[in-house]
Amino acid sequence: MDQHHPQLTLAKSSRHSYNEWIFRDVPSDITIEVNGIAFALHKFPLVSRSGQIRKAVSENRDSVISRIALQNLPGGTETFELAAKFCYGINFEITPSNVAQLICVSEYLEMTEDYSNNNLGSRADEYLNHVVCQNLEMSVLVLQQCENLLPKADELKIVTRCIDAIASKACVEQIASSFSRLEYSSSGRLHMSRQKCELDWWIKDLSVLRIDLYQRVMTAMKCRGVRPESIGESLMNYAQKELTKKPNGGMSDHERLVVETIVGLLPVEKLAVPLSFLFGLLRSAVMLDCTVASRLDLERRIGSLLDIATLDDLLIPSFRHAGDTLFDVDTVHRILVNFAQQDESDDDDDDDDQDGSGFGSDGLDSPSETALFKVSKLVDNYLAEIAPDANLKLSRFIAVAECLPAHARTVHDGLYRSIDVYLKAHQGLSEAEKKKLCKLIDFQKLSPEAGAHAAQNDRLPLQSIVQVLYIEQLRLRNALYCSDLGGGDHQKPPPVHHQSWRINSGALSAAMSPKDNYASLRRENRELKLELTRLRMRLNDLEKEHVCMKRNMEKSNSRKFMSSFSKKISKFNLFGHSSSRGSRSTSPSRNSQRTDSKGEQLYKDS
Repeated sequence: MDQHHPQLTLAKSSRHSYNEWIFRDVPSDITIEVNGIAFALHKFPLVSRSGQIRKAVSENRDSVISRIALQNLPGGTETFELAAKFCYGINFEITPSNVAQLICVSEYLEMTEDYSNNNLGSRADEYLNHVVCQNLEMSVLVLQQCENLLPKADELKIVTRCIDAIASKACVEQIASSFSRLEYSSSGRLHMSRQKCELDWWIKDLSVLRIDLYQRVMTAMKCRGVRPESIGESLMNYAQKELTKKPNGGMSDHERLVVETIVGLLPVEKLAVPLSFLFGLLRSAVMLDCTVASRLDLERRIGSLLDIATLDDLLIPSFRHAGDTLFDVDTVHRILVNFAQQDESDDDDDDDDQDGSGFGSDGLDSPSETALFKVSKLVDNYLAEIAPDANLKLSRFIAVAECLPAHARTVHDGLYRSIDVYLKAHQGLSEAEKKKLCKLIDFQKLSPEAGAHAAQNDRLPLQSIVQVLYIEQLRLRNALYCSDLGGGDHQKPPPVHHQSWRINSGALSAAMSPKDNYASLRRENRELKLELTRLRMRLNDLEKEHVCMKRNMEKSNSRKFMSSFSKKISKFNLFGHSSSRGSRSTSPSRNSQRTDSKGEQLYKDS
């Protein structure tokens, strides 16, 4: 400042327990007390600038030396010294470090234009508007100074002006950066360079702010249109700074507030922040016991990106009581539910497209289906990882396994492996619980290797083993049938897992004793083996008949032979019983269907 008062010279003395301001030739006639520290000053320079002190002096005219106590003065003693210097005409510099305090103290002392031209309030306000708010770094520094001046700094709109300046400057810089990346292609077209843009320099500057002010700055930036990626980078930088501090008393409350605030500031755009960062926030939210809304929001966001997650991401430690599981299974279950609901909504959108524009589902190669297959493998690996946990209840294991729709798993080898691990670690399961668990497996979707393992796995219920044997026999039957036809002009029967029948794993009567059940299953197994033997004998008969027919063809007229061949083949039932001969078509598909129905009835009758 360039204001001078030539008649007055201000000096500072500390002869007593307080700072004493004196004129060399004029004794002090007023004492100002600020936060327990007394300043011996003079009425004239103070009342000429401060309306607050003028009113206080007028109320104490009778006393020779007035004593005024200023309670809750913004900025404390250091700011009051600057205000007193201004009243005495002593030069000092207004900087980003003191401008907010000067504006607040000038309002408190009523140092406005009503009492003096070019007073402290207008001078500081002018500096804020024309210097500070034109520079992003200065605005951040002033905003940081406002942390100890709330709510007064908010009432005087210091905070609002700084936040608007920061948001607008950041947005302008990003626009300028985008223009600098524009270039002309070889064809003369203007396009954006693929060169990766540098990290916004202001991101680290904002990390010095307190969480409440940082939240307001981020909200303003989002409204101004700052790139979601920049918002995400800033959130990651702030979280790393605040959540990696050394723990001390009350730190968990601060960290909880930081996590909840950052979750609320996350951009809605996918991949604005890495999935690993979302999982890190979720682990912190679980550990710090953040609000349910924050955890559910994170789980929803993770669910939409689950197809790019890894097994390590899902292994979230549990921070509950000692008797709980090692990993947080309930949280992962909710994430999977979110993913499955997203898949259902995608299906609904596809149906709407088919009704309207004609754009339907992309089929098995569509992104949603690809994501579904990836997640199914991820879930099976996760189940195998948590299966050995002795505290993992059967209901929770089944709940996780059933989250995905039935068409998500094209092969059930991974699910079978995880169930086998669970059975091995929980040998105290009852027979009914084992059956309930094995219902999850579609044995028709097991690979030959997994099927061979399951057929010899004594940990599985006997009923499941019989199912595996039956399916293997059906596969053998189809292989023999196709081998006999030679794969020439006849259509191959459909694969086992595409046939219409399903084995009912709960067909055995619950009223039967375990001994009776075991005997019944053994009897069924013997009958299945006999059926396989009969199939082979019938195939041998067919081969002999085929040889005879071929010889007759060489001797007989072709037309007579075809008539004879039709009569003979109508009497020949490849895989059925004699009671059905002549009454049904002999096409391969129908013979296959009747055999399947018979196999199904065999399990129902038992």
